[in-house]
Amino acid sequence: MNEKKRVIGYIRSQKEEIVWLLKKLVQQPSTRGREEKAQAIVVEKCRQLGLEIDLWDLDENPQLKKHEGFHCDREEFAGNPNLVAVKRGSGKGKSLILNGHIDVVPEGSRSDWDDHPYSGKEMDGKIYGRGTTDMKGGNVALLLAMEAIFVNDIRLQGDLIFQSVIEEESGGAGTLAAVLKEYKADGAIIPEPTSMKLFPYQQGSLWFRLYIRGKSAHGGTRYEGVNAIELAHPVMEHLKGLENERNKTLKNETLYQGVEIPVPINIGVCKSGNWPSSVPDLAVLEGRFGVSPYETVEEAMKQMEDSIQDLNSKHSWFSEKPVELEWFGARWLPSKMDASHPLLSLLKQNYREVMKEEPVVEASPWGTDGGILSAFGDTPVLVFGPGITEKAHDSNEYIVIDDILDAAEIIALTIMDWCGIERPCNEKGVV
Repeated sequence: MNEKKRVIGYIRSQKEEIVWLLKKLVQQPSTRGREEKAQAIVVEKCRQLGLEIDLWDLDENPQLKKHEGFHCDREEFAGNPNLVAVKRGSGKGKSLILNGHIDVVPEGSRSDWDDHPYSGKEMDGKIYGRGTTDMKGGNVALLLAMEAIFVNDIRLQGDLIFQSVIEEESGGAGTLAAVLKEYKADGAIIPEPTSMKLFPYQQGSLWFRLYIRGKSAHGGTRYEGVNAIELAHPVMEHLKGLENERNKTLKNETLYQGVEIPVPINIGVCKSGNWPSSVPDLAVLEGRFGVSPYETVEEAMKQMEDSIQDLNSKHSWFSEKPVELEWFGARWLPSKMDASHPLLSLLKQNYREVMKEEPVVEASPWGTDGGILSAFGDTPVLVFGPGITEKAHDSNEYIVIDDILDAAEIIALTIMDWCGIERPCNEKGVV
């Protein structure tokens, strides 16, 4: 039995163990500022695997918040550490980063969940709970892939760098902190929930805020005022037009054939008014602006800024009281891996070997920490993992257990091919 068969056999034998580990992780809510307990579970697992542990608070590097890639409104990181765990190779092969985030988004209204959001309930071959799909299931797949290699005494030629970072959901400060500690590699895999598709392209995104000013008046004589809430409607229609314009050519790109809106513009927050009997004179819209892998963040920002300026110049009211645009909060950089990149080729090959079918290759519908790894760490990034893309951030989030096993197999085989295997020599130095 060769090394790959032994690795696959081991992974298939660990189904109960990985279910137990994922449940344990999910049952520790790791929303922003509460990542420490779930991270401790990952740290212990890495110690069991014999990895070199680097555990630190992001506050330890005063340069982090000064870096051009830092876009985070969190002031305190103490007690919720970043983790990088390394298995050194012989030095003859290529290095690989396995990057996953331990933070999860809030659960939302609990009434929308059939069970407790952090139950880790197992039912019909699935595990339910916040973070199962995004992305603790992917992290478990990484840990299982590494364990299968190490348990079978397979020594790698290249370094293997496992990362369990915080703050991915709020702009990527954890991965940026790892890059600033010089954790870089010849390639990287991020097991975000791709529904087992391969994402060599990832869009970026920006948070924006729009201030729309009207004219206040008494509700009884509302015709003497200008309602800022009503003014928000033409602004939102204008943004839909901009969205259509930005997506026209992208829809013709091969990797976007299965993506309805490649780079969306979404309004997620609307705030206005403070009294039912008054005409509100201010409405504030907050949203997310998608950034194409074919453009820079600066180019995307300029297009939005020019579009709002155009709206202001052509609208009778806004020419006097212009809509104001503000960029704030989190930011995700776009990333693009060439179609001929060897890491993509290897993952495709191993996908075929495990799944007995051709992989689907698409562009990511959301941002990841891949943009930080590629832009500031000079590390090519491929996103591939278990988990249902549409269930990320949704109520009743779940992951299919068998998908974790399949992903672990594909990733383990890719690690071996990419990093290379150190084979023993005979007395004459011949393998």
